Order: sequence, then C-alpha cells, then structure tokens
Amino acid sequence: MYYFLYGLLYLVSLLPFFILYLLSDAAFCMLYHVFGYRRKIVMDNLTIAFPEKTLTEKEEISKQFYKSLVDNFIETIKLISLSETAFDKRVSINFADAQTLVDKGLNIQFHSGHQMNWEYASLAISKKLTIPWLAVYMRISAKPLDKLFLKIRTKFGAVMVERNKYQNMMPQYMKQQYALGLIADQNPDFEKKGYWLNFFSKPAPFQIGPEKGAMRYKTAVVFVNIGKIKRGNFQIDCRVITEDGSTYKPGELTRMYRDFLEEGIRKNPSNYLWSHRRWKFEWNTAYEKRWIDIMPSEK
Repeated sequence: MYYFLYGLLYLVSLLPFFILYLLSDAAFCMLYHVFGYRRKIVMDNLTIAFPEKTLTEKEEISKQFYKSLVDNFIETIKLISLSETAFDKRVSINFADAQTLVDKGLNIQFHSGHQMNWEYASLAISKKLTIPWLAVYMRISAKPLDKLFLKIRTKFGAVMVERNKYQNMMPQYMKQQYALGLIADQNPDFEKKGYWLNFFSKPAPFQIGPEKGAMRYKTAVVFVNIGKIKRGNFQIDCRVITEDGSTYKPGELTRMYRDFLEEGIRKNPSNYLWSHRRWKFEWNTAYEKRWIDIMPSEK
C-alpha cells in the first residue's frame, strides 16, 4: 500500500505549483462549503481568541485558514520531489543568532507552534544545522501515510523521534551536541499534567515537557515563528531566548512561549491551526497548583 501511495503522490508532486494550487482551491471548496470540516470548532476557537472581532471578520479568517490548511497539505506533498534549490527559493530563515549557539557547542531546544507550513520550517532548520536535528512527532495512525511523512520529514537529514519513544531514544543523542525541535502548543495528554495559563482570552493547559527539559539539561532555547510571505513562500524567524534554560524559574519559559505564540498568531491569524482543539480542557480550580500565569484565571 505504501508504494502505491508513494508512487501516486510522487506523480502529483511533479505538477507545477500553479496546478497544485488549482487543486488546492477545489479541495478548499469541498472542505469548507460542502463538508464543513470542523467549521464549528474553528469558529468557536476564533471567538475565544478574538472576542473583539466581528462575525464577518472571524468568518473571513476562517475561510483563509481553510485555504492555508489545504495549501499546507499540498505544499507538503510537493516536498516529495521538490529540489533543494527550489526549496531554498521558497523559504527564508534568519538563523544567525541560533548558529552562534551551535558554534558555542550548546545543545538547543527549538519551540514552535502549529503555524503553516511547519513541515517547511522543520526542513529549513535541519538544512542549517551542522549538528543532529531531532524532531519530536506524533505517529500517524495510517501506517502507509506515516511512512510517507517520515520520508518527507527526513529529506534533509532530520532524525524523527516518536513522542511515545522519546524517553528511550533521547539518551543516545544526548551524548553529543544536538538540537531538539518541539511543537510546544500540543495539548498535554491529561489536563492535570500540564501548566495552566491564559491563552488569548481563556485558560488552557500547556505541555510542561519543553520547559522542564530546558531547565533540567541546561539547554539553550530558541522560539520559532513561521510567517507566510505569500502562497508557498515562508519566512522562518528564530528568536534566541536563553543560552541556559536552568536560569529561569518554573513557569517563566512557558509564559514567554505563550506570549511569543500569541504575537505570531495575531500578526497572521489565518495561518494557525484553528481546527486543533486548543481549549479542549476546561479550567477547574482543582488545577490551581498548576496555574503559572501572572494574570488571574477565568472564574
């Protein structure tokens, strides 16, 4: 099944971008207007994030989000056959400050969010690094598709670390200098396991692992913002936060990441994964000990 899927999508990936975007436009119409895929979830999320916006404004963000979502998939399929030269023309990355950390021999954690296209961002960083690029991911349940995406994600030498195998795999890589990529806006497995803080206008739990790892292993921390210049062209900004995560108190790095993520989303609200249920867990005073924000929780 994998080889059939790979062969089919390889042929699709050979199509020029303008043809692929025509297919994307058609898929958007089906996804948004016909099937209404997760439209209620998207609008509910936008209402929480932007209560000040009118219904018309939120509907426009929603439409642009769905267009970006389909483009994200199409652009990822294009990576199957996209040359390194063509890739470089479509992705700009400011990596000088992060390179300084590499040159100093530091281990680095890169924290990004579900901004599109995150696959291009991971590949762009892996191309820049001269040390192992370890990208944590969640396995796709469909094995042929999971195998295909692993092939795409390792195109420029990244090492994919399955989230469920992280504890077993990481010790071998920690014996040498490394860079670790984390999509840090994933929901924790259980609401009681995360840090709680306001995300836009409503409390949400954040993964504790990224901050905990940076503090425990004294790694440098870099926040990554993915901006879309135009269709199929991206600007990756890497902001160095610290050379040593252990210099921060518990909760500080997570609050800083929240602020950084919100800043990027506000600049380009349609470029975030709004179909992802970021507020799937409801705040409860039983989680009071997990509250780390400097602002009061929603009552």
